[in-house]
Amino acid sequence: MKRTFAVAALAGLILAAAAHAQTTTPAPAPAPAPAPASAAGNARIAIIAFEAAVELTNEGQRDFADLNKKYEPRRAKLKATNDAIEASQKQYQANADKLSQQEAASQLKAIEQKQKDLQRDAEDLRNESAADADQVFGDLRKKVGEVLVNYAQTTGFTVVFNYDQEQTPPVVLWASQSTDITKAVIDAYNVKSGVPAQPAPATPAKSAAPAAK
Repeated sequence: MKRTFAVAALAGLILAAAAHAQTTTPAPAPAPAPAPASAAGNARIAIIAFEAAVELTNEGQRDFADLNKKYEPRRAKLKATNDAIEASQKQYQANADKLSQQEAASQLKAIEQKQKDLQRDAEDLRNESAADADQVFGDLRKKVGEVLVNYAQTTGFTVVFNYDQEQTPPVVLWASQSTDITKAVIDAYNVKSGVPAQPAPATPAKSAAPAAK
């Protein structure tokens, strides 16, 4: 399996998006237009947080939000099952000294089986949701990569480096913010995809402060 629309805030949002754990490959290198040998020293360099840009497109935010909604009922069911198992464990511990050896063994076996079933269901959920997230990300990554190449070529950049936090070792140690094209590529892709921005989550109203006594 969420990064920035303001260049100055990129670093913090990239870290938040990295909660979507997954292995990514470096951004596709743009294919710059051939330049005369005499212009080799005038290369224009840009940087981009590419994986962050993919997730922060309107389409990416929409699709990952849809995935979250898809798996929320199963996550809720797993939590309810876990709560029930914990309640059974507490009840068993409270009554263990009152049970016969056979009754205690039977209840303990039932609890252990439920725990095994829960672990299996949780692992299935992790695998399925990760596979779906990888599919969504991979498809979108390819499309955003095409926009990146087009943007770099039309704006005259000859080299684009990826500086995502997942990159090891880091490709970029320092760069001026003026070279960062992450937001520009996000905006360009949003225009091409036509997907509208996702509505901001509603902020719960603050409860009134208690009157002073």
